[in-house]
Amino acid sequence: GLLICNSQDRLWINLFEQFQRAANAYFLFLLILQLIPEISSLSWFTTIVPLMMVFTITAVKDATDDCFRHKSDNQVNNRQAEVLIDGRLQNEKWMNVRPGDIIKLENNTFVAADLLLLSSSEPHGLCYIETAELDGETNLKVRQALPVTSELGADIRRLAEFDGVVVCEPPNNKLDKFTGVLFWKDNRYSLNNEKMLLRGCVLRNTGWCFGMVIFAGPDTKLMQNSGRTKFKRTSIDRLMNTLVLWIFGFLVCMGIILAIGNSIWEQQVGAHFRIYLYWNEVVNSSVFSGFLTFWSYIIILNSVVPISLYVSVEVIRLGHSYFINWDRKMYYPKKDTPAEVRTTTLNEELGQIEYIFSDKTGTITQNIMTFNKCSINGKTYGDVYDDLGRKTAINEKTVPVDFSFNPLADRKFQFYDHSLIESIKLGDSVVHEFFRLLSLCHTVMSEEKNAGELIYQVQSPDEGALVTAARNFGFIFKSRTPETITVEEMGKLVTYQLLAILDFNNIRKRMSVIVQTPDGQIKLYCKGADTILFERLHPSNEELMDLTSDHLEEFAGEGLRTLALAYKNLTEEHFKEWFKILQEANTSLDSRNEHLAAAYEEIEKDMMLLGATAIEDKLQEGVTETIASLSLANIKIWVLTGDKQETAMNIGYSCHMLTDTMNEIFIVAGHTVMKVREELRKAKEHLFGQSKDLSNGHVFCEKMQESKQGAVLEETVIGDYALVINGHSLAHALEADLENEFVEVACMCKTVICCRATPLQKAQVVELVKKHRKAVTLAIGDGANDISMIKSAHIGIGISGEEGMQAVLASDYSFAQFRYLKQLLLVHGRWSYFRMCKFLCYFFYKNFSFTLVHFWFGFFCGFSAQIALDTSYWTAINRFFILGSIAVYFAILFAMHSDGIFVIFPNHFPFVGNARNSLSQISVWLVILLTTVISVMPVITFRFLKEDLNPTLIDQVRKLQKARRKQKPLQNYMRQVSRRSSRRSAYAFSHQEGFGELITSGKNMTMHNSISWIENLRKKTAETVNSFSSDRTVKL
Repeated sequence: GLLICNSQDRLWINLFEQFQRAANAYFLFLLILQLIPEISSLSWFTTIVPLMMVFTITAVKDATDDCFRHKSDNQVNNRQAEVLIDGRLQNEKWMNVRPGDIIKLENNTFVAADLLLLSSSEPHGLCYIETAELDGETNLKVRQALPVTSELGADIRRLAEFDGVVVCEPPNNKLDKFTGVLFWKDNRYSLNNEKMLLRGCVLRNTGWCFGMVIFAGPDTKLMQNSGRTKFKRTSIDRLMNTLVLWIFGFLVCMGIILAIGNSIWEQQVGAHFRIYLYWNEVVNSSVFSGFLTFWSYIIILNSVVPISLYVSVEVIRLGHSYFINWDRKMYYPKKDTPAEVRTTTLNEELGQIEYIFSDKTGTITQNIMTFNKCSINGKTYGDVYDDLGRKTAINEKTVPVDFSFNPLADRKFQFYDHSLIESIKLGDSVVHEFFRLLSLCHTVMSEEKNAGELIYQVQSPDEGALVTAARNFGFIFKSRTPETITVEEMGKLVTYQLLAILDFNNIRKRMSVIVQTPDGQIKLYCKGADTILFERLHPSNEELMDLTSDHLEEFAGEGLRTLALAYKNLTEEHFKEWFKILQEANTSLDSRNEHLAAAYEEIEKDMMLLGATAIEDKLQEGVTETIASLSLANIKIWVLTGDKQETAMNIGYSCHMLTDTMNEIFIVAGHTVMKVREELRKAKEHLFGQSKDLSNGHVFCEKMQESKQGAVLEETVIGDYALVINGHSLAHALEADLENEFVEVACMCKTVICCRATPLQKAQVVELVKKHRKAVTLAIGDGANDISMIKSAHIGIGISGEEGMQAVLASDYSFAQFRYLKQLLLVHGRWSYFRMCKFLCYFFYKNFSFTLVHFWFGFFCGFSAQIALDTSYWTAINRFFILGSIAVYFAILFAMHSDGIFVIFPNHFPFVGNARNSLSQISVWLVILLTTVISVMPVITFRFLKEDLNPTLIDQVRKLQKARRKQKPLQNYMRQVSRRSSRRSAYAFSHQEGFGELITSGKNMTMHNSISWIENLRKKTAETVNSFSSDRTVKL
C-alpha cells in the first residue's frame, strides 16, 4: 500500500543506537560486575539508577524528535483519494491504495502513486503535469494516454470493467524511464514514461484524469529516490566514543597497577592484618586476591568513565536548539515561519561544515521571472532617472507605471520606466511591433475563467514573463486555435492566421512563428539567444546590432537573462516555395530532424532586428551576500539541480558563484565513460599545468605520487576555477573507476554545478565527498527531489514556507530563506561547537580529579578496594552540581544577553570601564609584554628553524607559489575566459522540443468546435498548397 514511514522510534532500535555509545555498553557491563558480591564493594543501585536515567532521558528526547516525523507521516498516509471500488468512486486513505486500483485525480491535486494514465478531460487523453517535486522544474509537461484507453473517458461503468494486465519493470529510481506492456482485449500495447504520472507530480490545466496504480508507497520512483532514514551522529559523538575507549584503557591500567600492589601487599604484610580485618573466606592465593581486587577497583574507579556525560551533552544541545528556535534573525515574518530544530543532537556539527550541497529552484531562487528591462530600436527602457538625468535605484518609494488604462492588465506586474508606456500611447510603430512579437511568438495557453480574468498556462516561467509584459503594455494574448492566434492590440481585437511554428530546441536556441495578418501580409517573428540570432540578421542591421549588443552586455552585467527579437516580411511566393521544402522535410523517412533544421535555417535569415528583452530570475533575498560570507569562511558550495545546464549557469552568474574573471569554467558533457574521463583529465591537466611549468614537473610529480593528496593538491591551484557537469556525464563520473578523478577535480574548483541530477545522484555526490574527503557536509533543499540528499548529508536543512514541504519533513533543521544559513552556521554553529568543547574539557577534568583521589588512596589502605568518599553521597552531589551548573549557566547567559533585563533595570547595568582603568597601569602592559615574549618567542624560533631546515611538502608548495607570484603579476592569471559570450540567454527553459507541434496538431485544444479543426488537419497538406493558388487563407 501507500503507507509511508520516515520515523525511526521503535524502542529496540533506540536502545541499539544508545548501546553504540561505548560508555553505555561499559556501564551495563559494570552493572553485571556489581551483582557479584565477591568483588563489589558498592551497591548495584548506584549504577542502575544513573544508567536508567540516561536511557530514559535520551529515549524521551529521541521520541520527541521523532514525533514530528510521525505527524508528517500520518498527514501523508491519511490523505484522501478517490478510488473506484465496487463500481463507484469512494474516498480512501492513501495508505490503503493498492497496485491495480483505479484512481480519479482532480486539477491541482498531487498524484498519490505511480499511475498509468487511462483517460482525461482533455482531447486525445492529454494531461499536463508539473514535476517541481521531482526535478525542480515548474514548466508544464505533457502526458498522453493510450488511444485505446482514452476512449474510456469518465464512464465509471467501463472503467470498473477495465481488466487490462500490465507487465513492467520492477520498482527502481529512474525518474525518466519506464518500460512496460499492457495486455488488454487480446492486444499488447507498449508503455513508456510518457504514459505515466509519477507520485509527487501535480495535475495542472486538466479538469480530471483516471489512472491505474502501478507502484504504491515505498515502491514509487519518488520514494525509491528518497533513501532510508539514517541515524545521524556528530563527530563529537564519535570523538567521545574514542575518548571513552582510551579512558577505559587507562582505567584498566590503574586496575592492573592496584591489583599488582594488592598481590604484593597480601604476600608480604597482608597476613598480619587478618586478626582484626576478618575475612569471611580466607583467600590464600595473593594472585587470586589481586584478581578480585582488580575487578573491585574497576567498579570503584568507574567514575573516570563519565556516565552522566551523554545526558549533560543532550541537555546542552537542547538548550542550543531553543536558542536557534528563538532567534529572531532567522524568523520570516511574511509567512510567519521561525527556524525550527527538528533533530536536537547535531548542533555542534554546524560549526564544522566544509561542504554545502544546495538545490537551485526554490532554494537559491524564487523561480519567479519578471520582465525588467528591454532595448527597442537602440533605446533602453527600464531604468529610472531623476530630474537631473542621473540614474537612480528603484525602491519602495519609486512610482510604478499606471496600467489602469488596461482592464486586462496583470495587477502583480510592475514596471517603473514611464517613457515606454508613453511611446506606446504615441503610436511608435517599432515599439508596437516589439510587443506584437511577444504576444504572438510563444506556446502559451490561455484560459479565461471570468470576464476580464485571463490565466496563462506556460511551458516555462520565461515565456510567462514575456507574454505578461506584452499583456500589460496593451498587446493581450487572448486565445489560440491550431490555426489562429487572437490578440487584443490597444483595445482592438485582431486575429492572426498561424501558418507555422518553428519550434525551440537546445541546438537552435530560438523559436519562430509565421503568421498572416488580417490584411494578408505574411510575417516571421523570431526570438532567441543573441549569439544565434545576430548571425541571421540582414547586413543593414549592423549599426543597430552593435548598439543592442552593448545594451545586452549591460543587462548581462546585472545578472539578467536576455533574448534578442527579430522579424522578417515574407512574400506569398517565397513562403509557398519554402512550405514545399518544409513538407518534404516532414515526410522524409531518413534524417527527418536534420531536414527540418535545414528548412528552418532557410527561412530564418536576413531578419530585421527589433531589440532585446531582459528578464530577472529572482534570487531569494540575501543569497549573494550569504554565499560570499560562507566562501570567506572557507566553506565550499556545490549546486546540485535537476534543471538544465544553461539555466543553472545563469543562476551561477546571478549569485556570483560564476564570474567572467574566473580562469576557466570546465564543462563536462560527455555521453560515454571514455569521453567523461578524457574531459576530467583535460581539466586536471589545466589545473596543474601552470604548476608543472614552474617546477619542471619534479615537485609536482612528487605531489601526485602521494596517496593522501587532499588539501595539498588544493594548495597547488592558483586562481578560480569552476566545474559544470551534466546528469548523463555525472552518472559515469560516479562509477567506481572514475569517482576518484571526479572528486579530485571538483574539490579543487571554487564552484561546482551538477545539472540534470536525479535525486539519487544528488545523494551519491554527497556520499562521495563524505567518503573521499572525510568532510562534514550539509545539504539544503525545498522539494521531494532533495530528500535523499538531505538524508545522506551530516546535516539536512529544509526550506519551509514554500509549496512543497516534503524536504522539511525529512530535515534536521528548517527555515524559510537561504540567507538564514549564514546565521545558523557562523553564529549558532560556532557557539555550539565552542561551548561543547569547553564543557568536555571541564567534565573530563572533574572526573579525573575525583577518580585519581581513589587511586592515590589505594596506596594508603593496603590496596584493599576501600573508597575514600561515600559514593552515594558523591553521586547525589555530582548530579546536583552538574544539573545545577547547567541550569545556572543557561540562566546567567539568558539574563546577561536578554534585552528585556536592560529595559527593566537600565541603571543596574552600567559600563564599568574596567579595560580603560586596567590599561592605564604600566605594570599591566609590562606583564603583557613579558608574557608574550616568553610564550611566543620559543615557538616562533622552533617553527622558523623547522621550516627552514626540514620543510614539509606544504611549505615547499607555498614557497613555489610565492616565487611564482613574484615572477608574474596576478593580472595574468585572471585572464578573460575564452567563451563565446558571457550573456545568459533567457531561452533556457526546455531541454526538449517545445509545444509547437502539439499546438499545431490541435491535440491540446478543448473539444468545443474542434471537429472541423481535426478534419482540416487530415487534409492539411493538399489544402495548404491549393489555398495559395486560389488566394484563400492558409491554414495548418
